[in-house]
Amino acid sequence: MKQKFNIIESTCVPLPLENVDTDQIIPARFLKATTRDESFFGENLFRDWRYHPDGTVNEDFVLNNPAYGGEILVAGKNFGSGSSREHAAWAIAGYGFKVVISSFFADIHKNNELNNFVLPVVVSPDFLSEILSAVQADPKTKVRVDVPAQTVTLLSSGRSEEFELNAYKKYCLMNGLDDIDYLVLQKEKIEQYEKKAL
Repeated sequence: MKQKFNIIESTCVPLPLENVDTDQIIPARFLKATTRDESFFGENLFRDWRYHPDGTVNEDFVLNNPAYGGEILVAGKNFGSGSSREHAAWAIAGYGFKVVISSFFADIHKNNELNNFVLPVVVSPDFLSEILSAVQADPKTKVRVDVPAQTVTLLSSGRSEEFELNAYKKYCLMNGLDDIDYLVLQKEKIEQYEKKAL
């Protein structure tokens, strides 16, 4: 979902599990879908954790806990490992998350998130632990992600860290542009370059 990113201040959903792979994010059986609709994939985010095999709701899973909600998912180390399926990023965006915070992302999944207007924020392991602990202790805890300043702040403690963000992707996120939109904006420059090259 295309959207402009600036400052995101939100409560969080804690998922303190390491090595969450893309098959857990969106099970392989949903890759056969003929739709690109993010809401379809969002409804099936963490499907096998959210529901029991008989289809009943797993009350113990955090997404089914009404105490937690928000636009930020706080995940454990090595989020998005496994296959390179872009559907995992579609599911995260389709559920309504704008930001995923972790201490490490699998590279391909990290890029898939950026390409689908989900911001992957890498923080230090101890800061990640602090955020998870604060959110689990109080679901009303908020985190502020400042895209222009490239900082993430735990509002309850005031602790803040900077995060890395590719300048091109930062520009695209802040202006609500995907790669095609960006190229279209460069049309005149491209045409001028082609004329010079002839």
